[in-house]
Formats: sequence, structure tokens, C-alpha cells
Amino acid sequence: MKVCWFHLMPYTELPDDFTQKHDSVWVDIDSRLFDPKRAHHMYNDFMDELEFAASCGFDAICVNEHHNNGYGLMPSPNIIAATLARRTTESGPAICIMGNSLALYNPPTRIAEEMAMIDCISGGRLIAGFPVGTPMDTCYAFGENPSHLRVKYREAHDLVMQAWTNPDTFSFNGRYHQIPYVNIWPRPVQQPHPPVW
Repeated sequence: MKVCWFHLMPYTELPDDFTQKHDSVWVDIDSRLFDPKRAHHMYNDFMDELEFAASCGFDAICVNEHHNNGYGLMPSPNIIAATLARRTTESGPAICIMGNSLALYNPPTRIAEEMAMIDCISGGRLIAGFPVGTPMDTCYAFGENPSHLRVKYREAHDLVMQAWTNPDTFSFNGRYHQIPYVNIWPRPVQQPHPPVW
């Protein structure tokens, strides 16, 4: 069993009367409620918490992706993971990106490259999380029909795995992605690829 620490990074400064005046904190939350100056402090506090958790003996520190909502201020978990990879020790916990919404990235090779880079920065501590289901906030944010996600996910997952494991330049001709030259740089430290959850 692995014991992991996860941070959703919620927006902590909603007004006290939020539930009386607003329908939701999700997708259509009033953007005027967001205070970038306060968010500066929130993000730094969140990073301090993540770095502290990394020193507490957890097997992994976990981050994930959410869009258009106050529940999770992490539209790009790879940015947070790269920062953690640099700010934590090579003997520290794994850096687990629990959610990159593969079905929504075009091309998915960008995720393969970014995660390979994080694996290099961390000295081989990356755990790649590719949830089959994508949060509905992400579907709304990207204008994606959720009924297409499973097929798009499978294709994107296959492309990422091939990009990590095939040492040769290759072409990929899928239903959603046609890439004449797949040859990711950098390459992941962990072979044949980082663990995938």
C-alpha cells in the first residue's frame, strides 16, 4: 500500500455570503470574485504545504487538473509538479500527477514531453496519472463532448506510451491525431516509462 498526500488547491477567499448570492463554485463561478493578489499568497502557501508534506514521509505528493472552478486552482498540474520536482530532494517522495486529461490535449505528445522533463528534473520520481474519466469542468472548459472522451483517451494514451517507449522517430496516424514525426525530447529517466496510475 502507498500513502499519498494530495492537495486540491481550493480558492480560500470566497465571501461569507457566497452560497446565498451565487449558484455554484464550479464552471460558471463569477470571475470577479478572484483576487490575483490574494491568489499569489494562496499559491505560495499551497506550495509550502506541498513541500512540507514531501518532508513528512509520504510515498507520493499528488496534484491534478481542474478548470473553471474555485474547488481547484490547478489548471496545469505539470507546472506544480515541475516546481515540486526541483524543490524536493531526489530521495524524497514520488511526484504523482494524478490527472492530466489526456483526451483533451492536442497533441498528447506535449504531455509525454512535459512528464519526461519532470521525470528528469525529479531524478526519476514521476508517477503519471492518466484518468480515463475527465472531470466535467474540463469538458465544459474545453468545449468537449464527454461521449467522445473514452475513444480519444485510448488513442492519446497509446500515443504517449509509444512516445515514451519507442526510441525511433515514428509517425502516428490515429483518428484524432496525425503526427508525421514523433520523437520526444527529453526522454524519461524511468524505463521503459514512468509508472502509470
